[in-house]
Amino acid sequence: MSNEEDPVSADITVTFVEVPELTEQEQRDRLHLERRVERAVFEAGKALAELRDRRLYRSTHKTFEDYCRDRFGHSRRQSYLLMDAAVVFDNLLEKCDPMDHILPTSERQVRPMTKLEPQQQQEVWQQAVELAGGKVPTGRIVKDVVQKIMERTKVPNTYQLGEVCQILAKDNPDLRGKGGNWCIVNHVGEFSCTVTMWDGEYTVGLQYLKSFDYLPAECQQMLLICERVIRVYSRELEESVQKFLESLGKLNRTYLTDLEEKLFIVLESQAIA
Repeated sequence: MSNEEDPVSADITVTFVEVPELTEQEQRDRLHLERRVERAVFEAGKALAELRDRRLYRSTHKTFEDYCRDRFGHSRRQSYLLMDAAVVFDNLLEKCDPMDHILPTSERQVRPMTKLEPQQQQEVWQQAVELAGGKVPTGRIVKDVVQKIMERTKVPNTYQLGEVCQILAKDNPDLRGKGGNWCIVNHVGEFSCTVTMWDGEYTVGLQYLKSFDYLPAECQQMLLICERVIRVYSRELEESVQKFLESLGKLNRTYLTDLEEKLFIVLESQAIA
């Protein structure tokens, strides 16, 4: 075996570059910028809530939904998810500061907690951070912790009479074809609600409901639409008319368009005749 050195290997030189530690000022800057990233999505939610509550959209748009779609490209659901998330974030902020400043960074991480009380939200987040090894937990981890706490504490039914909700059919065969439909709560039970839909009443488990978070006046508008649909609905109607009424059952707004109103008036006049 030759003892001569490999000329290629002999020319290789490894140079180690020492990475300087952060100065105290850089550490403060990093923490400040991380806080800004964490708060960004939740600041958006708080801003949306103020725009809605003060009706600052009223000079250009009839509804908050239309305003969010045109101005931000948001669906109504997106806007309300952000507003709900901002409330949870504020609840966590007080509790989480001592916990190495570990706070949520996305709406999905807090979405499972929106129906819980503030103290329960803090408990869930603390457990989720521990399960994530001291890091920011995923939405899946948070959801699993929420489910365990709900099973243990039997979270009370927080829905109210007259509240407008959306049906989440999921794997419930009794709700087949009803997914996405709106309904109005007319009875609040321990683990379910009786709701009125455009074609009748149903008893629905809490896991199959999602509140639209409408204002009281908006709930009243939906109730009036519901009563009008019920008055004219009949399974003996022509198929095209039934399809029209079914489409109203999936409204994600609290008013009828001009065309829908005109069609409805015709149907109402026929029903009375």
